[in-house]
Amino acid sequence: MKGDLHDTKALIRESYLIDGITEAECRTIFLDWVLGLPVDQDVETAVRALLARHADTPTDHPMTRTLQHALQEAGHPRRRGGRKARLGVGE
Repeated sequence: MKGDLHDTKALIRESYLIDGITEAECRTIFLDWVLGLPVDQDVETAVRALLARHADTPTDHPMTRTLQHALQEAGHPRRRGGRKARLGVGE
């Protein structure tokens, strides 16, 4: 294992080391990271652990902003819709 429990592929850690990384690149890295998490791992807990680990980095780092945004969105689940929602199936 290259990383640890919360960042097994060390994607987040490496993103902090890339000079001049953009917010769009951080969002792409975050998506890859979250898709690579084990199914039973709580995303919110992992994000909080990563923010704590990288607390010494500037708060305006694009990955820090991406992780903070992920926490904000985690508290606001949204129904995505789909066929059942459009047709009223299952009511």
